[in-house]
Amino acid sequence: MSQRSRTGTATLAAALLALAVLAGGCTEAGGVRGTPGAAGLRDPFFPKLGNGGYDVSHYGLTLAYDPASGRLDGTTEITARAGQDLSAFNLDLAGLTVRGATVDGAPAAYNRAGNELTLRPHEEIPEGAEFRATVTYTGVPEPLTDADGSKEGWLRTAGGAVAVGEPAGSMTWFPGNHHPSDKASYDVTLTLPAGTDGFSNGIRTARRTEPDGRVTTEWHSAEPMASYLATVAIGRYETGTATALGSVPVLTAAEPPVAAGSAALQGEIPGILARQVERFGPYPFSAAGAIVTRDGTLGYALETQTRPVFPSASFDRTTLVHELAHQWFGNSVTPADWRDIWLNEGFATYAEWLYAEEYEHVPARTHFARAFAQDANWAFPPAAPPSAENLFDPPVYQRGAMVLHKLRETVGDRVFDEILRGWAAKYRHANATTGDFTAYAESVAGRDLDALWDVWLYGDGKPDRP
Repeated sequence: MSQRSRTGTATLAAALLALAVLAGGCTEAGGVRGTPGAAGLRDPFFPKLGNGGYDVSHYGLTLAYDPASGRLDGTTEITARAGQDLSAFNLDLAGLTVRGATVDGAPAAYNRAGNELTLRPHEEIPEGAEFRATVTYTGVPEPLTDADGSKEGWLRTAGGAVAVGEPAGSMTWFPGNHHPSDKASYDVTLTLPAGTDGFSNGIRTARRTEPDGRVTTEWHSAEPMASYLATVAIGRYETGTATALGSVPVLTAAEPPVAAGSAALQGEIPGILARQVERFGPYPFSAAGAIVTRDGTLGYALETQTRPVFPSASFDRTTLVHELAHQWFGNSVTPADWRDIWLNEGFATYAEWLYAEEYEHVPARTHFARAFAQDANWAFPPAAPPSAENLFDPPVYQRGAMVLHKLRETVGDRVFDEILRGWAAKYRHANATTGDFTAYAESVAGRDLDALWDVWLYGDGKPDRP
């Protein structure tokens, strides 16, 4: 991110089944064995976000949207594996009306409490078993207002919508395990009125016109993705295509009022990625691109996986470098919880400094000195934001980048480059913590770096000199 019905007997039987499951849980010959999965993962800033008891491997989202009314009709199929004997499990879902739910094809009872949707399958799910949960839902999605006052989630526009989800907004348009520690592959199917374009992450695998005139596009994201990085953009767009790194398809989309002004920079994406590959290692995804919207809907750029989203005012080279660097740092290597957001933003900010050093002849030390002089960067340590309201404050970005520059000065360029590339490789498509990073850096450097971490990463005060 850049700086923020049926009737009669069948109905009666179904109702009795739901009441029985809600009342008694799941039973077998030996009695109740399974227990409900946790309703949250105790993230330090979002304790109710995410859910315990299972791990998602795939989301299949089938969405139909009417821009005129704002109505979204959705079906989400979740493929997951039980981490315990499950009598029930939760999904994160804000607003919207659930029409029905099944688990492995059988009706499942469900109930809502705030943003928690609880599903109770008719039969217990054994630990280790793979299962499929399907939820159908409808309604007019509403955005979330974050602790810092910014808007996220499903953001409606005059002719469509843009969906962004950092840190929790994806729950406004599909149910799921919406914590960054549970990454999954995605297939997204969008059905929209004729003349309306739809875009999502990954590769577009199909486009067809339905008998009623609506247009359906299908999108496939094979690599694991945290739900906050999922996106859709709906409206009228002009597209561009290219190829990066020899084989990676690049698809860009820009709303007509800003398409001409952004076309040249869109064309730089393959070149920027090629330079970043030299510094960060192999590109971690099978697609790339960007979405550029008119100003007024989105107040910040976001590194949505493979296809970052930019309001026109933020679509500049520095921000593009930042969001593309996130494909390695944040999207492929994803924080284990939101406390470690500096692993995203500090790295992407330092990628800006590296780009300026290599291609604009501005030494990274110059950026470091400027950041050191700014009082706002010393409000708190980058590894310890005090609250959710501070997740996207200057210390996370600028002081996070300062940590990396001090590491570079301490270990030297050769070892630093080895750390940078090796970190992206070791935790490719995985989750990591600040402790994982400091331990990895020390293992590559072959030395204790506590003095560096104590001052620059965890220290409360500003050092006497840079």
